[in-house]
Amino acid sequence: MTSTPTEPIPVPDSWKVTLPCTRAEAEAIDAAGDLAIDAVLMTTEEVEDDVERWRLDAYLEKEPDQAMLAALRALVPSAAGVAPVIEALSAEDWVAMSQAGLEPIREGRFVVHTSAHPATVGEGERAFLIDAGQAFGTGHHHTTAGCLAMIDGLAGQRFANVIDLGTGTGLLAFAARHLWPEARVMATDIDPIAIEVTAENMAANHVAAIELVVADGAQSPGIAAQAPYDLVIANILAGPLVAMAPEVAAIAAPHATIVLAGLLTNQAETVIEAYRAQGCTVAARDVRGDWTILRLTAPETPRPAASNGDREGWATDGR
Repeated sequence: MTSTPTEPIPVPDSWKVTLPCTRAEAEAIDAAGDLAIDAVLMTTEEVEDDVERWRLDAYLEKEPDQAMLAALRALVPSAAGVAPVIEALSAEDWVAMSQAGLEPIREGRFVVHTSAHPATVGEGERAFLIDAGQAFGTGHHHTTAGCLAMIDGLAGQRFANVIDLGTGTGLLAFAARHLWPEARVMATDIDPIAIEVTAENMAANHVAAIELVVADGAQSPGIAAQAPYDLVIANILAGPLVAMAPEVAAIAAPHATIVLAGLLTNQAETVIEAYRAQGCTVAARDVRGDWTILRLTAPETPRPAASNGDREGWATDGR
């Protein structure tokens, strides 16, 4: 008896686990520095401005075991009783899924697109190629897009020393570099992967002369050495923004412009009060659905350097 040879069964390159979650759970996941989970975690707003309709996608290098599934479930208590969706992915599947639906966006003179969705660029526009991946900030979230618009609105002003705190993919720092080519620009993030991604995106977009720093907030010696900054950008979350208020004010030049985002509209007053306590005033705000982008003006008198003791609530979403 002979047997017919069969094709080998392909081994998946990675696995994906999907669970529903709430916006609060998604923000807590995004804000956490190290969850000790061997997976790439991505949260997505499934229904715009619906706090209950978010999704957690976890990408793993091997098939998830019960311990991994339990760890993922612990991140999203609202999904109790919901069976996770588990998929085997090829490398091609991962690229296609990570780029799906990310159509080009336009904010002022800036166009942001992915490799899967090239964009036509009009006269006076600047395009940035930002692929979805392990760092947040493709431009397709209200906060990032709103920051782009806020920065674009500052084009008529002059800035000499700019810092982007929590840079993610580097997009906002790239926009600042384009508008103020003679300025010193620094981009920082607490996550080393984000800094690596930013460096890759700099090369892909032919952006030069941005200093990249891995830093926890604004208290790094490298950040302090180049202070004061006349433009501070921080697209993070409400909790860290409140906790960082003293250190942001400490690195801001007199009358500096401070752009803050990552906060829900119902958190805006809490963030504003934290910065008012540091002598800052509100210059403008942009409300996009449930999200608010703030533009503040720093006080005339520089604030004293902040200490780590000022960071109560650092890793929360400020609720």
